[in-house]
Amino acid sequence: MQLRSLGSVHGMGKFNGTAIAVIPARWASTRFPGKPLAEIAGEPMIAHVVRRAAAARTITEVIVATDDRRIAEASVAAGAVAVMTGDCPSGTDRVAEAVIGRSGWDLVVNVQGDEPMLSARNIDALVEGMVLAPQVGIGTLCRPLSAERHDDPNSVKVVRALDGRALYFSRSAIPFRRETGQTQESALLHLGIYAFTRLGLETFVGLEPSPLEKMESLEQLRALENGMDILVLDAIDDAIGVDTPQDLQRVERMLAMQMKE
Repeated sequence: MQLRSLGSVHGMGKFNGTAIAVIPARWASTRFPGKPLAEIAGEPMIAHVVRRAAAARTITEVIVATDDRRIAEASVAAGAVAVMTGDCPSGTDRVAEAVIGRSGWDLVVNVQGDEPMLSARNIDALVEGMVLAPQVGIGTLCRPLSAERHDDPNSVKVVRALDGRALYFSRSAIPFRRETGQTQESALLHLGIYAFTRLGLETFVGLEPSPLEKMESLEQLRALENGMDILVLDAIDDAIGVDTPQDLQRVERMLAMQMKE
């Protein structure tokens, strides 16, 4: 996508080049308690995520923000720095607790802890895109939306402006196609990875949950409702998450295939 100038967006502080990755990982989960320590190919899932985040060229340090000592120990063994956090209402709040007040970073990438197939190329694309738009406080990624995921409420859709800023995120199928037979070209799937400048993160976590956020259960809408810009960049690779124990087998098969290649 060719982005127009972003000179008119709200200033959120300049990114000067030091990016870190933070993986929020909690023990409790409604569908899958202890998910970060679920074993994949002989190792806990968090170890796979840590190593893939560390493989990104743009990342200088990987931190795991967690409320559980077992997760912290597994993270350190995989090469991350572990930061113990309290009871946080969201993953973004956990990231903020781990890094606000900490020196040595200008941009933090919030990495999902349930993506053992995490693409380092996606992280680099996100960081590099934010470097080119220093006025923007939050960045994220998208992919073309496949037809089979078009009506899935668990697949979050995003519509963006010509300059790359998010117009809206929804679990509904957006944009609406009034004319039948239109192609899927304009439909975009949102990937749940975010980059924040220091000021962008501080501003976001200082806001109260917003009406649209509560309605759609999408915290990124809090930023939009409060006038914060979110830059939506094109991802290079798709994201593959683990939501249930059944997903582990699928990911393990994919890892085995990668090792054979």
